[in-house]
Amino acid sequence: MSYCRFSSNDFLCDVYVYESCLGGWEIHVAANRVVFKEPLPDPLPWSAENAEACVARMRKVSAMVDVADRVDIDLPHAGESFNESSPGECADRLEYLRGLGYVVPQHAIDTLREEAEEAE
Repeated sequence: MSYCRFSSNDFLCDVYVYESCLGGWEIHVAANRVVFKEPLPDPLPWSAENAEACVARMRKVSAMVDVADRVDIDLPHAGESFNESSPGECADRLEYLRGLGYVVPQHAIDTLREEAEEAE
């Protein structure tokens, strides 16, 4: 299961994070970012009644990604990977990366913190 992917939050995520089948929690840091040529469409809440509009929005965002620019990330650790031994250490690393300027979804950190508490 991944906690977040580069495609999370409309491709505005700089990390791909998952529990590795080889052990530990893996963090891959992006080497570049998607820069959209126009503003993203407003987010829509997912519901059965809203399904068609949500799918249309997803298609629009995918089309925008196809023509978006990519710019190199000029921060320490761009393009690097880390393997942390616990969910708490993984959350710590994500907070460190966020402090450097990487885009890291809060929900990934929160989920890792919850798992760390459950393991105690």
